[in-house]
Amino acid sequence: MPTLHARYEEIPEWSHEKVEQALRDDDPGVLRYAVVAISMHDGDWRYAQDLCVRLSSHPHFNVRGNAVLGFGHIARVHRQLDRAVVQPIIEAALRDADKYVRGHGVDTVADTEHFLGWKYDQKNAA
Repeated sequence: MPTLHARYEEIPEWSHEKVEQALRDDDPGVLRYAVVAISMHDGDWRYAQDLCVRLSSHPHFNVRGNAVLGFGHIARVHRQLDRAVVQPIIEAALRDADKYVRGHGVDTVADTEHFLGWKYDQKNAA
């Protein structure tokens, strides 16, 4: 896998139509932005959560990792997530084969603990 160099990029709002087109095109270079844009800016937390759930199993590590990161954004912005659906995905991300995904899993555990008061079983969170 290529080495990633983190740098901040402003992610603007995306319309649902633009996201749906990105899903049809299935271009990882586009999807990795779509999931962050929706999780940070969309007013519909369920739509954002559903997109993150869908993309959390994407074959490309960048898309998968950003989907997991998106759960943290939704927790911060909306203070809501469906725990029964999302927490197992976050815990699975902590065991992902890719370091990028695992790192976002760690960040999202912290976000959901802080903003939603979730607790994690330590054996599942490491």
